[in-house]
Amino acid sequence: MKSIHSDELNVALIQPDTLWENKEDNIYHLSLTIEKLKDEHPVIDLIVLPEMFTTGFTMNPEPFAETMNGATLEWMIEIASEMEMAICGSLIIEEKQKYYNRFVFVKPNGEIEFYDKKHLFGLAGENENYTAGKKKKELEYKGWKINPFICYDLRFPVWCRNTNDADVMIFVANWPEIRISHWQKLLPARAIENQCFVIGVNRVGTDMNNYHYSGQSCAIDPLGNSILEMQNHNGYGILKLNKKELNELKLKIPFWKDSDDFKINK
Repeated sequence: MKSIHSDELNVALIQPDTLWENKEDNIYHLSLTIEKLKDEHPVIDLIVLPEMFTTGFTMNPEPFAETMNGATLEWMIEIASEMEMAICGSLIIEEKQKYYNRFVFVKPNGEIEFYDKKHLFGLAGENENYTAGKKKKELEYKGWKINPFICYDLRFPVWCRNTNDADVMIFVANWPEIRISHWQKLLPARAIENQCFVIGVNRVGTDMNNYHYSGQSCAIDPLGNSILEMQNHNGYGILKLNKKELNELKLKIPFWKDSDDFKINK
């Protein structure tokens, strides 16, 4: 078994051409990519998939929603167990007749943690079809503190503020090409202001609403420098994060000590 704590975190970002409202084929193609990943890079700690990776960014949740015991969660648990790594991404979950855009994080031992998208994208009517989450999530994996977020959350720095000394922020998205320059600017901004690594995973292709997605999945270091750029590649990218380097940087330039205290009113 892999060590419970590690100063290094090997991460795979999967950037697919998500098929519209086609869960079975999306899972099939993701499985092929993960199998290739396993063969070419056997030492991976975490796989990150984009927002709504089984359906695309649909505003028709009812026929595609699953429960936390559904087929997609079973698939994620199987991947995590067989490959001894964590896997995460967002999908549509139904609970008590409400629909959530839920970020699910599955660990190798089968433990599941999740975050429900707080900021629903009103421009597309997401707020009319889904229920907003109310709680920011703080999870730990292999000794790394991780904050998960979903797409539109990226625009709200107060919500993203690093109040728990997180090492990594993960943003999964369906971020259209028409506003991709915002994605490319805001991800480094979140890394710089929070002094942590930031990972952003987007999709490629065109959806049924004729929105084009150019990917640009990436990873940013705490100084705002790019450490991985996937451009518009349909496939995966690999990076290694080093916690020792992160901690040394925060000791050398401890901007975090001067941050403001605040409370978010829900």
